[in-house]
Amino acid sequence: MGKKNKFDYFAAFEKQTEVAVREADLLIEAIDGFTEAEALGNIMELAHTIEHEGDEINHAILKTVATDFITPIDREDIIGLAHALDNIVDFIEDVMQRFYMYDVHFMHNDAREFACLIKKSCMALDTAMEDFRNFKKSKKFKQLIIDVNTYEEEADQHFMNAIRKLHTVDRENPMRVLVWTQIFERMEKCCDACEHAADTMNTILLKNV
Repeated sequence: MGKKNKFDYFAAFEKQTEVAVREADLLIEAIDGFTEAEALGNIMELAHTIEHEGDEINHAILKTVATDFITPIDREDIIGLAHALDNIVDFIEDVMQRFYMYDVHFMHNDAREFACLIKKSCMALDTAMEDFRNFKKSKKFKQLIIDVNTYEEEADQHFMNAIRKLHTVDRENPMRVLVWTQIFERMEKCCDACEHAADTMNTILLKNV
């Protein structure tokens, strides 16, 4: 009987971050091509397809870690990182769903900048993940983690400015303030999720050096 191929957890993590980048790209596409909420059907269908692909990777990780006799890092760390990465894709899809559910009638100017920060966060995390399997020897891994945190800080600042603008420039339109406050909160959550995943990776580094 041939030897069973060992599951590559690091390759699976890399696939998860690649999926996150694709979902972030789709968010920007949804914003750039926005005309009306009713026209978002195809975008949401594609977003769900990408999210399902991420779920499949996550399920494969969880199924394997439950039965593997030896794992490259602690089981709870594998589970925690897989869950953190899966959340990013879920949160990005949620933003696109909110455009539709709230029946937005225009695309807010601050939404695209926020979406670009989400994509930068995902790309920085993807770059860090490419180096993650070598974290014990890598000389650049720590800086790559810092890059993710930097984009999250930019997103925090952008969120504060966008919410203030809503409550000053748009305060005569309470429904607009309500809807876009909730959407921007979810966009910030995407960057927070990237930072959480990066922090999880850094914790794994500290536990294994």
